[in-house]
Amino acid sequence: MAEPIRPLLRLISITALAALAVGCVARPVGDFGRAEPSFTHDVAMPAVGNYLAGKRDEAVSTFNRTDQEEEMHNRIWRFLVARHAKDWMFDASVELQRTRIVAARDTEFTIERYYNWLKSTQYQSSRTRYSTVGAHVQSDIDTLPTTFAAICAVIEIDRQRAVALAGLRQGIPPDMGGEVAARRSENSASISWFVRALNYRFDSYDFALDNLLVETPHEQSLAVDDSLRRLSEFVVRANRGDFCLHGGARAGSGRVIIPSRYQHSGDTEIVLQK
Repeated sequence: MAEPIRPLLRLISITALAALAVGCVARPVGDFGRAEPSFTHDVAMPAVGNYLAGKRDEAVSTFNRTDQEEEMHNRIWRFLVARHAKDWMFDASVELQRTRIVAARDTEFTIERYYNWLKSTQYQSSRTRYSTVGAHVQSDIDTLPTTFAAICAVIEIDRQRAVALAGLRQGIPPDMGGEVAARRSENSASISWFVRALNYRFDSYDFALDNLLVETPHEQSLAVDDSLRRLSEFVVRANRGDFCLHGGARAGSGRVIIPSRYQHSGDTEIVLQK
C-alpha cells in the first residue's frame, strides 16, 4: 500500500507548496528594482514549476544554467514586471509563470491597464502624465541594447551546444540530446515571452498616449510620440528575431515607426514626476 500512496503524498505536498507560492505573490526586489535572492522564489517555486511543467508535457531540462543564460533571464525579467505600476504588469501572475507553476497566461493581458493606472494616479499637473510615459519609454530604450545582447549570447550558447552534441555524440550519455533540445526549447520560450512583453509595453504606451491626447491635450505629446517611434524600432527587431547586431548595425536602426499623431509642433520639454 505504501508504494501507490507515495505519488499521491508527493502530489499533495507539491500542491500545498504551490498554494504557498501563490500566497508569496510577487518576486521580492531590492535597490533599483533588482530581484533579491530568495529560496522560495529561486529554489522552491521553480522545483514545483518544473514538476508541473513536466506534467503539462512541456520541455524541462536538468542542465545547470550558463552565465549567459542567467544574464538573459535577469535582464528579461525587468520587462516582465513594472515596479512603477504593479497592477499593470500583473507581478504575481508573472512570477507564477516565470517559475512555471502555471502555463503562459500573459497573452490574456489587456493594454488599457497602464492608461488606467496613469489616469488614477494624482499629479500636480496633467502634463506630468506625458512626462511619466516619456520617462518609462526612455527607460526601456536605454535597457534594450544590453537585453538584446544577452539574448544573442544565449542563442549562441544553444548553437554551441548543438555543435558539441554532434561532434561528441559517441562519448556522452544517450539522453544528452534530449537535454540539449529541452534547454533550447526553454530558452526559446523565455525569448518569446520577452518579445510578447515588449509588444505589450509598446501597445500599452501607445494606447495611453492616444487617450491622453483626447483627455488632456498637450503639446508635450510630441516628445512622447518621438520616444515611441524609437521604441518601435526595437519592437520590430524583436518581432523578427533580430537580437544580434549583424554587419555592425546599430541597435534600433530600423525605419519602421508608428504613425504620426495629429500634432506637428510644440513643447518637447520633459517634466519629471513630482
